Amino acid sequence: MDWRNTLTAFHTMKQAPFIVVCCLFFAIDGHTQDLSAFHSGQLVHRGDTLPYRILYPEGYDPKGTYPVLFFLHGAGERGNDNAKQLTHGASLFLSDSIRTAFPAIVVFPQCPLDSYWSNVNIERQPDGKREFYFRTSGRPTEGMALFLRLVKHVLKSEAVDKERVYIGGLSMGAMGTFEALRRKRKLFAAGFAICGGDNTANVKKYAHVPLWIFHGERDDVVPSTHSHVIVSELRRLGAKPQATFYPEANHNSWDAAFAEPGLLSWLFSHTKK
Repeated sequence: MDWRNTLTAFHTMKQAPFIVVCCLFFAIDGHTQDLSAFHSGQLVHRGDTLPYRILYPEGYDPKGTYPVLFFLHGAGERGNDNAKQLTHGASLFLSDSIRTAFPAIVVFPQCPLDSYWSNVNIERQPDGKREFYFRTSGRPTEGMALFLRLVKHVLKSEAVDKERVYIGGLSMGAMGTFEALRRKRKLFAAGFAICGGDNTANVKKYAHVPLWIFHGERDDVVPSTHSHVIVSELRRLGAKPQATFYPEANHNSWDAAFAEPGLLSWLFSHTKK
């Protein structure tokens, strides 16, 4: 029996996060995308909790090395049920062809309901639309601080190739992706951001990281101008980001982005510079 199906591990360290990883046994049909293949875990630090789900490659060898992808969900999937964060994107990594072609560790953390992945002030306008004002400094949010602790834990405790650490996200998670890239400038080998945004003053901090940026031109939640200005600033700084803008897509441009046949091959082709 595979060790992941029977193990319940408890790690306690003084002045460090308390990690509880609960790996449950499930019979997985090779032709069925069963989200329960994502094992449940929790990071607890000083009373704050970050639920997460983790998918291991088939035949995972704890003595081997694997690329790892951290995926940040959108605002609608916040909470503590450790399930909603799998709503968008998780099924992509469960297809037999993807798991065979890209044997990687995939981690989906869940942001607390009262927090946000990035430092951004959101103001509601009279017409119902929202304006996003991205910050360039300041302490990370609770969600981001816990996420960065989770990254540290995964890199220490799992069989990770530290030259192949990746990040991606959608909407709030794309905003968090940009923030994580600027806060951990030497960590990630590449990343992707779907319908997100950032302050252009932050772009120079991650211009060295290969990025693929997606957005729907009809997005009425996070306007595509937020991605356009980031792409323009990256290019001004000499970077060569991938950029895909869907003329007819609204906010759910992640559907089209996840369907891009070259996304994962592009992502996993990069190693840390």
